[in-house]
Amino acid sequence: MNALKRNNVHVVGRGQTTLLFVNGFGCDQTIWRYMLPALSEHYSMVLFDHVGAGLSDATTYNPSKYASLHGYAQDLLEICEELDLHEVTLVGHSVGAMIGALAAIGAPARFRRLLLLCPSPCYLNEAGYHGGFDRADIESMLSFMERDFSEWADSFVPLIMGNPDRPSLSDELILSFCRNDLTIARQFARVTFLSDNRSDLARLRTPCLLLQCAEDLIAPLEVGAYLHTSLPGSTLVTLPVSGHCPHVSAPRETLAAMEAYMEA
Repeated sequence: MNALKRNNVHVVGRGQTTLLFVNGFGCDQTIWRYMLPALSEHYSMVLFDHVGAGLSDATTYNPSKYASLHGYAQDLLEICEELDLHEVTLVGHSVGAMIGALAAIGAPARFRRLLLLCPSPCYLNEAGYHGGFDRADIESMLSFMERDFSEWADSFVPLIMGNPDRPSLSDELILSFCRNDLTIARQFARVTFLSDNRSDLARLRTPCLLLQCAEDLIAPLEVGAYLHTSLPGSTLVTLPVSGHCPHVSAPRETLAAMEAYMEA
């Protein structure tokens, strides 16, 4: 299967610098729509959907391959190979940030820098580490998702998005979640929320911007501090906004932080 067809890859914009966008859980490439117009004049942008999301080819889903985030990182590298991408700037959101980090570890020559929005290497609270969730809470959430994915999305997405005064943002994200192949989405959620990639961080050599939100249920401030300490030379920026999707709820602030880092 051609990776460009499998992952519904699109290349838009123009410019010498290539931005490669990696979506978070439950999202397809349309999640970046608030940022693309401002970038299209100066950057070539590669957009794609994870298998099971958007207009990807869900028939290519292999449970063994996608039993860890490494399978998604493999897809990303196959897209880079198909497009002959080198020295690109990767923009990854949430679990997409860690997928991007794993890809950069596997093929560092492909990536010039990583712009990681609300990243987390581990969502679980462990001894000496605050990921945000106790294991029992994660298991309860995954069970809820198994019982009724739509009801789970209605309940959980507003907590992810934050900004309760702007309910339309949550409504859009709920629709995005429910457009996924639900069987694949449930498995991807389990892989995402039970993943632990902390031990991989020592092998990441690509320069990183860590962009976090001041109030984020999914990736609390302690996670950003941990990543900053674990990745020498990384840059940590905290946006004065709430929620886990600043590229949707605060695109201007997100763009400003990204461009300041790229132009430094």
